[in-house]
Amino acid sequence: MNPRERIARRVAKLFQDNDVVNLGIGLPTSVANYVPDHVHIVLQSENGFIRVGPVPEPGMEDPDIVDAGGNPVSILPGGCCFDSATSFAIIRGGHLAATVLGALQVDQAGNLANWMIPGKMVPGMGGAMDLVAGARKVIIAMEHCTKDGQPKILKTCTLPLTAVGQVDLIVTELGFMEVTKEGIVLRELAPGVSLEEIQSKTEAVLIIPDRILEMDS
Repeated sequence: MNPRERIARRVAKLFQDNDVVNLGIGLPTSVANYVPDHVHIVLQSENGFIRVGPVPEPGMEDPDIVDAGGNPVSILPGGCCFDSATSFAIIRGGHLAATVLGALQVDQAGNLANWMIPGKMVPGMGGAMDLVAGARKVIIAMEHCTKDGQPKILKTCTLPLTAVGQVDLIVTELGFMEVTKEGIVLRELAPGVSLEEIQSKTEAVLIIPDRILEMDS
């Protein structure tokens, strides 16, 4: 199983029936592919519709039905489209059970940096600031280190922040972590990953409880 699939599969098991969930651009989008059959969630897209459905079959795409990243999707029965004002009223009004976002950096205080890539021009942070402030639970789904092997879970974020103290859970290919007032608690380890390995790839000092489960993906 590749790392990104492992992450998406674990995140997909965090939802309950009837949760309204927003999935961010990139890896988080794939979480929808792994939601258990017995769990029925409602996916909201920040660009203006609810009940996001699966990717259409080749040739069946509708250029007017895309997610926030511009990728073709479908709308399930009972879904509807609306303007940005309504979309962000849903987000800002606290109606999202959870949002799943990628990250460039997360730190032990639950701070998030996920919009400015050094050396690259970006149009802005999009709806991320609203999502992390409005959703009742903020889940970060990301690979544990950068492409050049640098930790992404830090003592203190060094990039411009998207949000302060809003991250609740972190899922990487190495483990499942919970952000608490005391710091980042390691709840689960991926199969074959040792405590030494995950800590060596994490700048923040992980809090190790008496019992750590194996991450089920």
